[in-house]
Amino acid sequence: MRVLVVDDEVLARQRVRRLLQSEADVQIVGEAESGRDAVKMIRELQPDLVCLDVQMPGLDGFGVLRELEGEPSPMVLFITAYDEHAQRAFDVHAVDYVLKPLDEDRFKAAFERARKQRAHAVAAKRLGELLDTVRRLTDGTASLDLRADGNGFGTAPPTANTSHASRILVKEDGRMFFVKTTEIDWIEADRNYVRLHVGTTAHTIRERISHLEETLDPRLFARIHRSTIVNLNRVREMQQWFSGDYVVILEDGTKLRLSRHYRDRVEKQVGV
Repeated sequence: MRVLVVDDEVLARQRVRRLLQSEADVQIVGEAESGRDAVKMIRELQPDLVCLDVQMPGLDGFGVLRELEGEPSPMVLFITAYDEHAQRAFDVHAVDYVLKPLDEDRFKAAFERARKQRAHAVAAKRLGELLDTVRRLTDGTASLDLRADGNGFGTAPPTANTSHASRILVKEDGRMFFVKTTEIDWIEADRNYVRLHVGTTAHTIRERISHLEETLDPRLFARIHRSTIVNLNRVREMQQWFSGDYVVILEDGTKLRLSRHYRDRVEKQVGV
């Protein structure tokens, strides 16, 4: 992990450096003694984590983040002598907030949170790339390659299975009609029923989500939660959430939860 240390006090920077020396996966890429220097070095060095002092003359820690708003930004571990800024720190999604003088155990616990968060972010990015590959493959816009790529998995989809449902019968308001599976954005379970979300419309049918999942083409649909199946073609991006979960964002802005339990399963499903 590439770390930038930012503090206007020399002794404080030295303390952080000493605490990081025992971490085998850490590379301290630089030190900054002012907020302005921090902004410049973050842009140039692109560290994974910034150990950032809150109170600095000129541009404080929160000012640094404002300067970087809208740009790719690293994880932030706030370090300060005062606890009055704790709420603001979490409002800007800081990894943690550690008080001076730095306690070794407390700092290491905070750093471990950063390490886990980075691992989750890497996994989310990888899964997002996989979903994008599957999406392009099903659209016919990506070439097939049966060889393993640099990540150790192939990009070719599984052989088509003609037994997969191409449409689903819906009984609604005294009439019956079919919904094409390719038109479904996502599916939501509600006890012994499921709701098929198609654009702004939702159709409810009596069916268990586990049984419906078995009938759907795994190249197109993925179970991301015990109560949710998503059409991979509708996935726009993924964002890290809490406790190893992720938020899957669809093209129309709908946000769905990808739970840790199903993350590995989805990765295997799309070709890991």
